[in-house]
Amino acid sequence: MAIVRSPVVELFWRWHKHLYRWSGGRIGARMANLPVLLLETVGRRSGAPRLNALTYLPWSGDRHVVIASVLGEPRHPAWYLNLVARPEVAIQVGARRIAVLARDAEGEEREAIWRALVAESPDYEQYRERTGRRIPVVVLTPR
Repeated sequence: MAIVRSPVVELFWRWHKHLYRWSGGRIGARMANLPVLLLETVGRRSGAPRLNALTYLPWSGDRHVVIASVLGEPRHPAWYLNLVARPEVAIQVGARRIAVLARDAEGEEREAIWRALVAESPDYEQYRERTGRRIPVVVLTPR
């Protein structure tokens, strides 16, 4: 059964990013059968730095894909809205920090990514069924 948002889940994700960063990605490197990265964005309204731990799908060479599912919530996550406003961001994969450019996957690329994602972590299909919005599939390409 897919995870749902709760105070315990929120607390876990709040601490997870700090443990990941502190350990250089050795602690918290995998969740829901997927690897984890840290996404560094800038708040679209505040201008403040933001840090999120996200599962990702390695994609086509050196690209990484993150999914803005928020466990099937009805709204996009703040990190996604920050990416739309400022797509030049950075990620940390393990101990490596990488400057990337974010873009939404579309068409056949999006469908191929979604199929690969669900094959690795079927919960994402439940998240899609749980929400009325189109879940963004974001490709992060090194710049």
